[in-house]
Amino acid sequence: MTLQNKYQHLFCRRLKQARLRKDLSQKQLGIAAGIDEFVASTRINRYEKGIHEVNLETAGKLAEVLGVPLAYFYAESDGLAQLILDYAHSQIDK
Repeated sequence: MTLQNKYQHLFCRRLKQARLRKDLSQKQLGIAAGIDEFVASTRINRYEKGIHEVNLETAGKLAEVLGVPLAYFYAESDGLAQLILDYAHSQIDK
């Protein structure tokens, strides 16, 4: 697996996890991130399956809607991803 494929795979998996944690449908997430409502569900589905690669700007919008730091999507391990979430949430509480 190339480095690019590794990070795309991580992004796909974490995007879906974060979306489900927020209890959003693919369409709801897409619309909230500024994607046209007629293609929102399909686009998020393709991002989650790795069919289409998300650009950094869109990834940032998705992260904002989901309430996670952009780095969460690309952390190399699940432990690091959790630390990123924990840290972000601790900063919100301050």
